Amino acid sequence: MCGMSPVSRARKKSSLPTAPSVNGLFKDVLRDFSAVAAEPGPFDVDLLGSEVVGQWREVVVDGEPDSQLGLELIAFAQRKITPGAAALLAALKVLAETEEERTAAAEALGVVLGRGIPEPEWAAGIGKVEVGECWRTGDVYGDESSVLCVFSRGGESLGLLALLDFTDGGRVRDLVVIEEPHEVLAEMRAQVEEDGDLVVLEKIDPADAHRLLASGIAATDALEEPEVGEDYLRFHAVALAWARSLPAPSAAEPVAEWTDAQRAEAVEQFLADAGLPDPDAAREIAGLLADHGSRTEPANPMRVGPEKLARFLEALLDGEYELEDEDAVAPVVLAWANWAAARAGLSEVAIAALVEEVTEYLGEYLSEDEGDDFSDYLDGTESAEEALEVVARRQFAVPELSTVIGDEELADLDPGDPEQRRLLVIGDHPEEFDGADGLRLALETSIVDQLWDNEPAEVWAAAQKLLAQDQTRAEVLDRLVTVLEEQLTESEEDDQLDYDPDAYRAALSRL
Repeated sequence: MCGMSPVSRARKKSSLPTAPSVNGLFKDVLRDFSAVAAEPGPFDVDLLGSEVVGQWREVVVDGEPDSQLGLELIAFAQRKITPGAAALLAALKVLAETEEERTAAAEALGVVLGRGIPEPEWAAGIGKVEVGECWRTGDVYGDESSVLCVFSRGGESLGLLALLDFTDGGRVRDLVVIEEPHEVLAEMRAQVEEDGDLVVLEKIDPADAHRLLASGIAATDALEEPEVGEDYLRFHAVALAWARSLPAPSAAEPVAEWTDAQRAEAVEQFLADAGLPDPDAAREIAGLLADHGSRTEPANPMRVGPEKLARFLEALLDGEYELEDEDAVAPVVLAWANWAAARAGLSEVAIAALVEEVTEYLGEYLSEDEGDDFSDYLDGTESAEEALEVVARRQFAVPELSTVIGDEELADLDPGDPEQRRLLVIGDHPEEFDGADGLRLALETSIVDQLWDNEPAEVWAAAQKLLAQDQTRAEVLDRLVTVLEEQLTESEEDDQLDYDPDAYRAALSRL
């Protein structure tokens, strides 16, 4: 989908060295500011200052994890009466991220200037930029968005690109400063032309961009150990500074959280529309999906996207939710993805792409959970649209891939192999069979084979009707076996039992 691309256009990193000591780091910082102090480019000081602020946030002094390197750097610069010190302090007066540090930098700059060092000519313009256009691009599901704001100064323009993750409260996952923002915008437009069913692009009001940036960065900074991209800290300070040139953030739309009754109603509507074979298991998992949606997106709990559903599966693996029926996860999550995407009015192309991605995630989930590999129920020829129905039908036919026959435990059987499917059917009936029971066992094996191959299709259609009447799987199979048994006639030629396929289909339809 849409991401921080093209990252290759990100502003190149300056060569801030890795110093063997904190004092060595401070000296290198002053040296870099001395180099740009005389004739900096329009954005050189802003970007160098931002990198310095980001770098000291990453440095932890041995034995002093709570040391305030920003204040120590400011004190160090105050003692160095040089143009480089004045340049550094002028930058930190604006770019330092706490009020305490900005105040300390302003006071230290006054000391340096009071000793005869002239204030840099460019000092008054640090952090001040002219605001250009702001754009938002993202996937049609609403999982992620990239906000691009264009800022100008001295005839040069740069872009600030922020990746927002709406599966995690709209927080910013990465920040990049782009050297050619208009070329990046052209690439975004080209992507929409190529993948218009999956990607959106819109021009947004700068006040809306400010709200998304400010709230997203604040959400990330509130986390103790946020997962962020490699450029997040590097451009964090300059992003905050330039954002202050944007209009005041627009007001966020009020969040009307769904009530328990609304979520329950949505779950029941899903169950009515999906027609899954085990309503009780489906209700449990659908309820968890609705709860997960409410926790992560209170105003839009039914929204679905590849990443949102992947996060739900991760939560299952992490034990955040307790499940009674692990086997129902795959068909219910796939059905939920299909149902909720259609409910949201997404295109057929977007729904198919969603189902395809979720199918892949489910395969990873089931493998990590030491459950049945999802691929056991697919042979690779199914389209994304078909996968949902195929898995539901075949998991109903063969819900378990391990069984016990006599004293022998059989594990990880291949449900695609008719002989191994027969063993799984036998394992469901550990009692001793007489002749009549043996016949019904053979017929049940035939029913399972018919369900697996979907031939005739009326078998699965009849099963779904019976399941909708709250019958259990065992009860449904028993009814289907009875229908098949009633169609049996003895062949006159070889004393074999046979049946009329057309009459059998008609009997199934009457169910």
